[in-house]
Amino acid sequence: MAPRRSPVDPAKGVLEVDWALFGELSRALALKVARDFDPEIVVGIATAGVIPGATIAAILDRAFHSMLVSRRYRPEAGVRETPEIFGQAPPAVRGHRVLLVDETCDSGDTMRLAKAAIVNSGAVEVRTAVGFRTGPYDPDFVAMATEATIVLPWDRELLVNGELVLNPAYATVLGR
Repeated sequence: MAPRRSPVDPAKGVLEVDWALFGELSRALALKVARDFDPEIVVGIATAGVIPGATIAAILDRAFHSMLVSRRYRPEAGVRETPEIFGQAPPAVRGHRVLLVDETCDSGDTMRLAKAAIVNSGAVEVRTAVGFRTGPYDPDFVAMATEATIVLPWDRELLVNGELVLNPAYATVLGR
């Protein structure tokens, strides 16, 4: 998985998120949602948005679904392509209030695409939530706004030959 922002601006730094911080931010985000919105279903954008989405759904005691929205990363060009939906929005959203969750949001391209798919699938209302807002798009609920490159605990390391090693996508940003 590629770093959450690219290229890295050293002046904006790197934020390494550990599991404890992730848990605290998820609880804070769930509280923000609960104060202003009563979703019936939480949808996490796969792949990285599934973990915070499932966590928030559990805290709110709501049904959880996922949908795969991804953009291919071309390391040789250093760019991410336009996001695409692979599959469809969960059919369960029809007639329900939905909270759409992703781990980070920068331009909003992925979030807008996923939200449109959920609206087109018949959701009554859709609001958006992210752990980290790193750019100009402003989701309905945000745990933390930062311009730093985000390194999340679930993709910081990979299992290679039975051992955990630093994800090569993060080697440069972490200076290792």
